[in-house]
Amino acid sequence: MSTSAEERARPAAPPQEGPGTWAREQLAAVKELLGKPLTTYYLIIMCSALLLALGLMMVLSASSIEALQKTGSPFSWFIKQSLSAALGVPVMYVCSRLPVKFFRWAGYPLMALSIIALIMVLFIGSSELGAQRWIYIGDFTIQPSEPAKLGLVLWGADLLARRARHGRIEWRQMLIPLMPGTAILAVMVMLGRDLGTTLVLFMIFLALLWVVGAPIKLFGGILALAVLAAVIMIKVEPYRMARIGAFLDPWADAQGAGYQAVQGQIAMGSGGWFGLGLGSSRQKWSWLPHGESDFIFAILGEELGLMGTLMVVALFGLLGYAGLRVAVRVNDPFIRLAAAAMVAWIVGQATVNMGAVLGVLPITGIPLPLVSYGGSALLPTLAALGMLLSFAKREPGAREALAARGPGPVSRALSWLGLGGMTRGRMRR
Repeated sequence: MSTSAEERARPAAPPQEGPGTWAREQLAAVKELLGKPLTTYYLIIMCSALLLALGLMMVLSASSIEALQKTGSPFSWFIKQSLSAALGVPVMYVCSRLPVKFFRWAGYPLMALSIIALIMVLFIGSSELGAQRWIYIGDFTIQPSEPAKLGLVLWGADLLARRARHGRIEWRQMLIPLMPGTAILAVMVMLGRDLGTTLVLFMIFLALLWVVGAPIKLFGGILALAVLAAVIMIKVEPYRMARIGAFLDPWADAQGAGYQAVQGQIAMGSGGWFGLGLGSSRQKWSWLPHGESDFIFAILGEELGLMGTLMVVALFGLLGYAGLRVAVRVNDPFIRLAAAAMVAWIVGQATVNMGAVLGVLPITGIPLPLVSYGGSALLPTLAALGMLLSFAKREPGAREALAARGPGPVSRALSWLGLGGMTRGRMRR
């Protein structure tokens, strides 16, 4: 059949849009978003703010019953946590404005102070539940092992960054004095019977070695030594052996060693898809021990359901992605090392905490960062996130984008107080 002139002159119909077209458009939009210089900066702020707000909400819910029984007010622990957050947010802001040189310098005194404080814990610290971790000052407690994590990140990153300037680092230079320094912290923490924090310190140590390019054989040797040390520490402490047994089969001793794990699993299983509702947890009524701290993820799962727990996992995943993005996009060796070690600390600790609640890892007694109750853990974490914000400003094009955006609400408030010149001077530097 021949085509008529009319049909030949008719314009071709536009291509039909289908699911593939929509997916390509969304992928292009995501690529454009990830290519923007301030993406990391805003990701860190968003994830930190959401996790902190969620944590305050869950601390209020999880601690209200026990706080009422012990203090006469359901808000007492929530108020303490709110005060810690009110102090920590300005600390985070200040750290986000500080130069990299400050963090490189701060690691050394922070490391020294952490060791001194950990020694003090052994002599004047309070022992609870088989662990000696806290120093009581009035109604407040200090846990020196928490700032020690930040001290190790900063000290270790600066130590390796200085040696990386001179070319390739030999394996002996990687380990000395980094390994003895980490060992001192770990021994002090282990003398206080805190295996969970020792594990986090070890994760920071391994992250620093990984980024600096340690050979696989070195990793194998260190892991073998760590496993041997862990087996010995578990063997010498009966309560740790009981925890391992409870991890393997918590229901075998549901009223004894496996009690906390069983109650946590009951809480998680009761939440269903969307939870029982905020404040409606049944396990917090004196059934689940430490529901406001170590096992707050279980209360969260009971009240907000699977969707709530997945949201928390996603927020920590995005926070880890943002930290690694900084490490990849910035050329400064110190920033790369510190950002990667901080991700190992915060995301690694969150993974261990959530894994213990879910029953896929042994219970170690470490809190969920930004969410669990405890000012000693919250303040160093917020300081570290402020440091990460400072690093994110060193990404290509980030400073120019921030300058083009104009002053934010905090800068405008400082200007109103007559302190705007200080802020502008810091930005120019």
